[in-house]
Amino acid sequence: MREKAEIMDKKGIMRALTRISHEIIEKNRGVENVALIGIRTRGVPLANRIRGKIAQVEGVKIPFGILDITLYRDDLSYKINKPIIHKTEITFDVNEQIIVLVDDVLYTGRTVRAALDAIMDLGRPQAIQLAVLIDRGHRELPIRADYVGKNVPTSKDEIIQVKLKEVDGEERVVILEKNMEKD
Repeated sequence: MREKAEIMDKKGIMRALTRISHEIIEKNRGVENVALIGIRTRGVPLANRIRGKIAQVEGVKIPFGILDITLYRDDLSYKINKPIIHKTEITFDVNEQIIVLVDDVLYTGRTVRAALDAIMDLGRPQAIQLAVLIDRGHRELPIRADYVGKNVPTSKDEIIQVKLKEVDGEERVVILEKNMEKD
């Protein structure tokens, strides 16, 4: 694969997360009963950053959790022989909460569907909202994000790669192009 374009740098990511944080506060008329849950892997640091920005504006730290959706994936049986299961860390009651799921890229919607199943196994939230850094289109399920950092139309031959300092040691979002070798 080769890098086709950089679509967000460190400042762009920061601006998008600041905007998403303000939109969450505005849509919910504050943050009472709002909790953030990051979907592993890159949704976790993004959710944590949003939590920090909300704390700066509202003066409160809202509940934060980490969700591993590995066992809820609909492609688990044929995609991965021995999946690596990480711990879901949600230490608050999800019942009657407004849960904001956070992920890096929204593509087919299958990851979000798995996350919804996992959350519903924990209780019955008042509402579940979705925040993503990048929405690249190509949905296979009727799922949409409530908060989007950037819409990036892509072809199915492209991959969006989000790199975050907590996971990758750098901050940027790039489009990768699959090598299309012709015989």
